[in-house]
Amino acid sequence: MAHYALIDENNLVINVIVGIDENNTDELPEGYSSWEDFYGSINNLTCKRTSYNTVANSHIGGGTPFRGNYAGIGYSWDADNEVFLPEQPFNSWTLDSSTWSWVAPLTDPSVPGESMYTWDEDLYQSDNTQGWVQA
Repeated sequence: MAHYALIDENNLVINVIVGIDENNTDELPEGYSSWEDFYGSINNLTCKRTSYNTVANSHIGGGTPFRGNYAGIGYSWDADNEVFLPEQPFNSWTLDSSTWSWVAPLTDPSVPGESMYTWDEDLYQSDNTQGWVQA
């Protein structure tokens, strides 16, 4: 079993489907070079395989990460880097190209089990030394 992301003309993931494992080419219909080609063709969209086990460019089972992140609806496909990117949560956050994740301009002060903070973009825009507020 493998997962495949269906990508529209704006490079946005519009669906993620479960399909046949990419190594199982015995059942691949004639005229197709891969399951990506097949699923893309029947849906009239770009199709790219995605790994359920890849998060923030790390494989949760210790294996090799694949395409940065498991694709989700609303993610974008970065064809130049061959990675899936989650939506940018706030304008001030920047992309970390080692994890393919968005990073706040200030370190999250949350302490697990003790305190939790959420990001306030308006606060950060008014004073860029602040942004995290206790939840």
